[in-house]
Amino acid sequence: MAIKPHCVLMASLLAASMANGQDSKNDGIEEVITYGRAQQFYLEKQTSIGSKIELEQLNLPQSAQILSAQLIEDQAARDITDLYRSIAGVSEFSYSGVTFRGFRDSSNVFYDGVRGDPYSGFSVPQLFNVERVEILKGPASALYGGGEPGGMINYVTKKPSFDDNVELSFTTGSRDLRGGSLEATGGLTESIAYRLGAFYEEADSFRNNADEVNIEIAGGLLFELSDATRLTTTFDYINQDLGGNRFRGVPVDDEGRFLVDPSYNSNEASDFQDLEAWVVQLSLEHRFNDQLRNTTTVRYLDNERFQKYHEPRGWIDANGDGVANAADQVIRREYRDQDRANTEYSVTTDFVLKVDNLAGEHQFLFGADFHDVDSEYEYLRARYEGDGVRNLNIFNLNYGLTDPSSYRLRDLNRDGAEARRWGLYVQDYWVFNKNWSLMAGLRYDNFDNTDKASSYSFDDSNVSPRIALIYKPAEGSTVYLNYSESFNPVSVGNQADVAGEATLEPETGEQIELGIKNEWLDGRIMTTAAIYQIKKQNVVQQNPNDTADLPNDGIPPLVNIGEVESEGVELSLVGDLAANWTITANYAYNDTQVVKGVSGDSLRNTFGDGSRFVNAPEHQLGLWTRYDFESIDSAIAFGVDYVSEQFSFHGQRVRPYTIFDMSWQTQWNDTLIKVNVHNLFDKEYAVSGFSERTGHFPGAPREVVLQVVHSL
Repeated sequence: MAIKPHCVLMASLLAASMANGQDSKNDGIEEVITYGRAQQFYLEKQTSIGSKIELEQLNLPQSAQILSAQLIEDQAARDITDLYRSIAGVSEFSYSGVTFRGFRDSSNVFYDGVRGDPYSGFSVPQLFNVERVEILKGPASALYGGGEPGGMINYVTKKPSFDDNVELSFTTGSRDLRGGSLEATGGLTESIAYRLGAFYEEADSFRNNADEVNIEIAGGLLFELSDATRLTTTFDYINQDLGGNRFRGVPVDDEGRFLVDPSYNSNEASDFQDLEAWVVQLSLEHRFNDQLRNTTTVRYLDNERFQKYHEPRGWIDANGDGVANAADQVIRREYRDQDRANTEYSVTTDFVLKVDNLAGEHQFLFGADFHDVDSEYEYLRARYEGDGVRNLNIFNLNYGLTDPSSYRLRDLNRDGAEARRWGLYVQDYWVFNKNWSLMAGLRYDNFDNTDKASSYSFDDSNVSPRIALIYKPAEGSTVYLNYSESFNPVSVGNQADVAGEATLEPETGEQIELGIKNEWLDGRIMTTAAIYQIKKQNVVQQNPNDTADLPNDGIPPLVNIGEVESEGVELSLVGDLAANWTITANYAYNDTQVVKGVSGDSLRNTFGDGSRFVNAPEHQLGLWTRYDFESIDSAIAFGVDYVSEQFSFHGQRVRPYTIFDMSWQTQWNDTLIKVNVHNLFDKEYAVSGFSERTGHFPGAPREVVLQVVHSL
């Protein structure tokens, strides 16, 4: 077996870790240095992501990143896509979907460690009510249940606080951006605290016929019921009006060059996507004694998404030469009138028991969760000029000539689904001594799904293990080896397609990860280096032996035969280089290949043996660094985002890009003034690809954002 470059890199980093650990010894005396306000500027050392117990990041035997409130504020991040540059191995796929270590995922989204995403579907999560963002790399099924093997995102929401604070914010900027927010926290009594926040923002888009209005009202109450018991209640109301959505991409040639201006949009001005969501959450924390505690969280979610939009369906042969391609300049469209609604309940309870004995120190986790989703789905469609939908000339745009009120809409009889899942899990974090520890866990999952239109239902179960060995050669240095598994249940729609002929098994994954974590400069800097290999198996693919014209012939149209392998290296650095200079930087190398595909598959360019996986860049580099001029209460920051070549579902190239950002801010008494410039040099680029008929998703051109924040 050939030695790969990233193996040599990890060996070098391991040697450096050992050397750093030896240098950091100080005859058993722990030196504590207070380093000023910036010590925790971007570096968050404590987290429960990946373990469900409070751990130092240094002791977590898996790669994770925490994006702090200060980083979100400094980057003027309004939704999660603004933060991808700060996450090693994560890039944008489409809408709210991301690529984690080469794998597409939009379902592994958690809020406060539990399921229930109010933006589920095609909306991008907003950040007004988010305190910080936690990202766990690799399989998470041993604690969190079914999902892709690349990783998961957890949004930690803002909570009530006894700190009296009132903050007003005003925003303006490019493309008629304007908005404001109000946040207030404080104590109502000695045992009751509150939080209330309100947010409004509107803006035009760089895409034709598009704009947006975002409204959010969030808050809650905190009850200190006793010295050992705390109840936190929160609510969140979201109203999002996106005009001219749902966005598709811009057509490209096979080399990834846009055929028209990136402002192109296949939607008409009357198209829209509206989202309205309510979230109510209760979390009860109780400490029985110094050894045993429990946290139980109940989350209720109700959201509804209305969509009316024109979907591109590809070129038509407008010039009559027998070939439909870009030379014809005209695409045909269909019109979709869709109403999706979800009602979700989730309950999660975790018991943590600390035990000290002669064999070391243990933190046992015993937990269970339940998640129920009842979805409704109505789908009306008009297709092509036969149903009244006029074609669109994308080179000479003829918007406004088609009238949705005259379309011949057909009901596709989609009724939604019911999905229930529950799980039981156990974990032991076992510290043998100051150098060695072990984390091992196991989870059992059961899920039951029903398609309302056909009344077809199926259930299945799975067991997901994780085990990790941790070695600390010295204070501030950790080496770990982690094995973990994932599973992802097949959709009820795919199961219904093979009903009577077969049953599809869950798609499964397994990962081996070797990592090194170090603290430098007296703990002001933390670095993580990880090398991993992920194998995803049982991938559902079209059956090459299927005879589509002979239904119920005993040959299912779908089978579990696909296999994908992902290998890579991730490096991250976060913390303070000096008292007034802070940084977060990351690099990721990823090689995701199809090990077993389907010969002759309609997507053979991207799922044939040996092909690169869709929207899985080999190289990514992200940097954000801030320098403070304390004498004038000001700071400047600089950012870089590089993503290498990718490929779409139909093998069209997505060209590499590098984007630069800058910001400046100054403090005057209780008022903070900030200016952020995104895409400083106005680069034209695509963040990802999709299909040949929909094109690539264009990145936003230069944008200037001015914010004024005043504390009362």
